[in-house]
Amino acid sequence: MILWILLALMTAIVAAALLYPLYRRPEALAPDNAGEIEVYRDQMKELDRDRAGGLISAEEAEYARAEIGRRLLAAAGKENVDAADAAKASGLRRMAIGIVTVAPPAIGLCLYIMLGSPGLPDQPLEARLANPGNDMSLLVAKAERHLAQNPNDGSGWDILAPIYFRTARLGDAELAYRNAIRLIGPSAARLSGLGETLVVANDGIVTEDARSAFEEAVRLEPGDVRARFYVGVAQEQAGKAADAKATFEEIAKASPRDAPWMGLINEHIAKNGGTVAAPAAPPSLGGPSADDVAAAQDMSQGDRQDMIRGMVDSLASKLEADPNNIEGWLRLVRSYMVLGDRDKAEAALKTGLEHFSADGSEGRQLVALAREIGLSAEGAANPGATPKMGVTQ
Repeated sequence: MILWILLALMTAIVAAALLYPLYRRPEALAPDNAGEIEVYRDQMKELDRDRAGGLISAEEAEYARAEIGRRLLAAAGKENVDAADAAKASGLRRMAIGIVTVAPPAIGLCLYIMLGSPGLPDQPLEARLANPGNDMSLLVAKAERHLAQNPNDGSGWDILAPIYFRTARLGDAELAYRNAIRLIGPSAARLSGLGETLVVANDGIVTEDARSAFEEAVRLEPGDVRARFYVGVAQEQAGKAADAKATFEEIAKASPRDAPWMGLINEHIAKNGGTVAAPAAPPSLGGPSADDVAAAQDMSQGDRQDMIRGMVDSLASKLEADPNNIEGWLRLVRSYMVLGDRDKAEAALKTGLEHFSADGSEGRQLVALAREIGLSAEGAANPGATPKMGVTQ
């Protein structure tokens, strides 16, 4: 009912704004020739007085009367034309008022009948919550209502926590993770989620609470890459470069060479003074073969870097010839960051986003990568922020 009242008010306001200029009537003004007509009439009366007083002859009086009458008839004809024009303008104004009053509501009603659902009754919030479908906001509202009535349902808090985190409701996410841990016990996923929430809430700083959560997650599940990564970041931020390098090297050693987080891990290894292994890449993207990788182990650091740079240049050339390869752009951006060439990484990211819209699924992968490795892109994190680990448990 409120919606219909608002629509009616909006229609009335628009109609009033359109009709106001049409309802304004011009001020009634005397015709331009009104004085001229009165002059001719006065001349007629004066002529009669002169004729009666013998001042002019009868013949002269008749001649003057005919001339004055001719001029009077011409002036009266002009007055009739002006009156007809005014009447015509008034008719057009009335027609315009009718069109403005009737046409917009009629068109809107026809469109609503054709495109809308006038026969569908209003659905109250209770009914929508009972059947939310794929509406995430309704699903969250339904879960929140359930938890308001059952605050000790740890599974409900466990489901809501990552949703809160993804929608940037960090305070709610922290509360949900803590409630889930309190009610159904700690797990690596819950502890890592809590720790990451605290890191994002503190602008990339791994606080003491976050570090404790990550260390506990590693204790419960040593293979939790996300938790181990943030433990290394905490060591790095504390100035413990050797410990951080060892942590990141352990992650690299335990991870597949083509793991999506390897570019980020290699960046932190290099940042803390470690040696970065040659990145793996599919042959179609110009990556090294198994023999190349084996040979690289015996190379000096400089030769190994030259080999890596050559493979990266080869990949860039392939993408220039065939840019419709999202995996190639992702790998190229990461490779430039591993090599410490931030300018080329940003240029590659920009070029990739020119081929893949940031609104599409491929473009969103590039934007997410920018967040991970600290590059600036539309919708991405600021370059100076600590990257978010792209690993889900």
